[in-house]
Amino acid sequence: MIKRLTSSPAAFGLLALILITAVKAPSFYAASNLRDLALTIAPTLVAAIGMTLVILLGEIDISIGAQYAICAILGGLAAKAGMPIIVVALAAMAAGAALGAVNGVLVAQFRIPSIVVTLAAMMALRDLLRWTTQGAWIQNLPPSFQWAGLGQTGGSILIAILAVTVFATFLWALRNLRAGRAVYAVGCSPESARMAGLNPKPITIAVFAISGMLAGLAAVLGSLRFTDIQSGAGVGLEMKVIAAVVVGGASIAGGRASLWGTLLGVILMTTIGTSLTYLGIEAFWEKAVQGAIILAAVVANALSTGSEKRLVPCGLPPSHNHNGGLTCSAN
Repeated sequence: MIKRLTSSPAAFGLLALILITAVKAPSFYAASNLRDLALTIAPTLVAAIGMTLVILLGEIDISIGAQYAICAILGGLAAKAGMPIIVVALAAMAAGAALGAVNGVLVAQFRIPSIVVTLAAMMALRDLLRWTTQGAWIQNLPPSFQWAGLGQTGGSILIAILAVTVFATFLWALRNLRAGRAVYAVGCSPESARMAGLNPKPITIAVFAISGMLAGLAAVLGSLRFTDIQSGAGVGLEMKVIAAVVVGGASIAGGRASLWGTLLGVILMTTIGTSLTYLGIEAFWEKAVQGAIILAAVVANALSTGSEKRLVPCGLPPSHNHNGGLTCSAN
């Protein structure tokens, strides 16, 4: 795992970012700025974990940003209705799981390409949200919602703990549970997985539902910092998390991914904009830098995939490795 991670575009990019900012903009490492970055990274990481599962399956979900927005708005309305924060979070997660499950059913049961399903879902959900809210924000959220009623320090710690807990839980599950190994097997080859006794359809539906659930949780974590929730929340989130997963070393074809790589990718893709500001570089260069990193990741992924040999038959329950999960390919 260490060798793969340290040779990934995410590791190179993050190391370069650390060195450049340390020399040119040491104020970037002020405690207040690092805290703000951590609070930005936490919900993005939670959403990216769900995207990692989807991409690991060999699918894609570009409706995750719209799911995030729907769940954030529903969570805000629930909070204004006087519901406790735990109920708000569970309601947002349930809504996200339902939206994700619909995508999963269309992909698995009706065999519609996931990019088509989720593109349609993104457009439909955004238009639905625009029509129902008329662009209005959810304002004047109660004190029990902002920072989960714990104050800025306590709320910040809670957000960080929840993000770390989700990361650790899925890291363990992918390495130790049969369900986690099944996701790798189906992503490697659905037909071989079926021959090995696995049913790809419920696995696909479950993965999309879990991704939606995590998008719902991310929406709550991302909203706790503010007194208002924008109707356009989550715009661009889908590209950020997909880029983070790919830059982290996941194969778009499925069957290979690392949550550690996703973590590095999220940190890199989330901090680029802020670091450029501290370096005195115009903000519009952020997308160009992100694009260059993504291109480098895709090229590295293609070269790596082309040089690997299959060591075990796809679809058989893969064995453990040290890549934050399992894989059907040689490391």
